[in-house]
Amino acid sequence: MKSPSPSIATNSRANARSRSKALSSDDFTSPSESRALLAGSLLARQKRLEAGDMISTDEAAEMTGTTRVTVNSWIAKGRAIGLTQAKRGYRMPRWQFDSPMWDVLPKLSNALGTEEGWALLAFLETPLGGLDGTTPREAIERGAGARVVELAARGS
Repeated sequence: MKSPSPSIATNSRANARSRSKALSSDDFTSPSESRALLAGSLLARQKRLEAGDMISTDEAAEMTGTTRVTVNSWIAKGRAIGLTQAKRGYRMPRWQFDSPMWDVLPKLSNALGTEEGWALLAFLETPLGGLDGTTPREAIERGAGARVVELAARGS
């Protein structure tokens, strides 16, 4: 295999040096700022896991008349929202089993290209301009599921 010419290698190193010099400390978060962001994120996630609308996979199985194994399969396929937690198992928003949410969730997961519970929940609970500032969850509950899936597919 032929090695790159010296001028190409030299130019690559020079370009890398000039790019690193162009970045300032303002372009990055300091380690202490990163730790604070992560701690805040962990605290927010823990608070969300403990919210009154959250249930265990066992409770979801009982509520839907199925097994925990089936519920875990739904989570793995993006059919249901399962939120990972520090200890074993998932917590799940109870409202996802209500119609029309239950009908829209697999389409939404497909449109977003993810089965990850936290990503699905964040999308559902974040107001969107394309929905006049309402959350996708609210829009789905009001019967606008098709619009939400359309916006998710467009990346809006």
